[in-house]
Amino acid sequence: MQRGPAGPLSRRAFLAVTGTAALAGCGGDAPPRTPPGTVRDDYEHPTPGGSPSWDAPTGSPRAELSVEVLVENLEIPWDLAFSGTGELFMTQRTGSVVRFDAGEVSEVAKPQDAIDAGSIPPGSDQSSWWVEGGEGGTLGVAVHPSYPDEPWVYVYYTASAGGGKRNRVVRYDVSADDPGATEEVLLGGIPANKYHNGGRIRFGPDDNLWVCTGDAGTPEDARDPESLAGKVLRLAPDGRAPASNPDLGGDPRVFTYGHRNPQGIDWLPGGVPIVSEHGPSGQDEVNLLVPGGDYGWNDVRAAPGSDGEYDAYPANDDVVPPLLNTGAGASWAPTGATFYTGTDCPAWRHRFVVGGLVSQAVWVVTLTPPGGELPPLDGYARRFDADWFHPAFTATAHQLLQNDLGRVRHVAQSPSGELYAITSNRDGRATGPFPRERDDVLVRLRSA
Repeated sequence: MQRGPAGPLSRRAFLAVTGTAALAGCGGDAPPRTPPGTVRDDYEHPTPGGSPSWDAPTGSPRAELSVEVLVENLEIPWDLAFSGTGELFMTQRTGSVVRFDAGEVSEVAKPQDAIDAGSIPPGSDQSSWWVEGGEGGTLGVAVHPSYPDEPWVYVYYTASAGGGKRNRVVRYDVSADDPGATEEVLLGGIPANKYHNGGRIRFGPDDNLWVCTGDAGTPEDARDPESLAGKVLRLAPDGRAPASNPDLGGDPRVFTYGHRNPQGIDWLPGGVPIVSEHGPSGQDEVNLLVPGGDYGWNDVRAAPGSDGEYDAYPANDDVVPPLLNTGAGASWAPTGATFYTGTDCPAWRHRFVVGGLVSQAVWVVTLTPPGGELPPLDGYARRFDADWFHPAFTATAHQLLQNDLGRVRHVAQSPSGELYAITSNRDGRATGPFPRERDDVLVRLRSA
């Protein structure tokens, strides 16, 4: 169905408050751009471990933080992505892509055939667990690394298709008068369900698009290289499979497989990709990605009610072990994440910062190389140092901002190093005082 030109959003839908003007200048110096039309395929995957190219922190990440609310009354925002020129694009699961620039918010596009995920009202005491669209909707967003020379914004969303649902990756020319009319499907047919849709998309340091997909409720598909479910995919900006992808004898866009529901991805300094992933009844994970890696879902991960260990290690050398696994019953519900390199929150610098849904918190994960000094276990913190974890690093996780924001959907760093987060309190699953009358929100985090 063709949609008409997008117009500005109502003040009720988006209320810009203190500090929005500052966001317009968050771009800083634009990063070097790949020439327009270029597809990079010079990828050489760095080896995890050894001496990292950053100083692993030894102190505690605990610090007094200020939370500055920039936008109120969002409808279940799911992702945000910055351009190198400082514009901020966001998705709402209810079916829209918006742009926040120079203190103003405007609608960019409504993805064609996207399901309306539904939302509960701000301040509601409903607890439906499932809003109408389940966990699907308009999910990931990414900006072409050569923007605005290549004026493409990429979106991952759940579409009604053939009487059922499918997830797809599309792109829009946001320089057009009606960006919605320029929708180009780059990848369709990704399995979808009421749950486990994955959805995070990010451009990596190789200037290719990385796509996280869930198992869509069919666990056996996750380890099938011909299926797009339960994978991390790697695509050229035009949707083609880069020739440097691993050859797994299946779909050429598959980079890793055996995932349950990955929803966060970023890169360590030096280029190693790292993902956060939902587990069953706890057993959430953070994983380092290696080309062609098998992450074991659902054959290796321990069953609910066990101690959470991977009994297959070290005997099963074919499966990549996690950096951390929270164990049965200990659920973060980890989602969007960033390896933070900015200076606004010095105590979090050079740590993997992960949003938590059911935990209603932010998790700050320190990765320490072998023999390095470990950070203290102060407050609620856990060390993941069993011999079956990945040997490249010892992970130490601290829980912060619990119940300050509610369900934290994503934490992202701007090109100039500022740290932003969005909440997911209107999806029917929040507890305690959430959703508040101002939910959902976009916030900026800084040291107090």
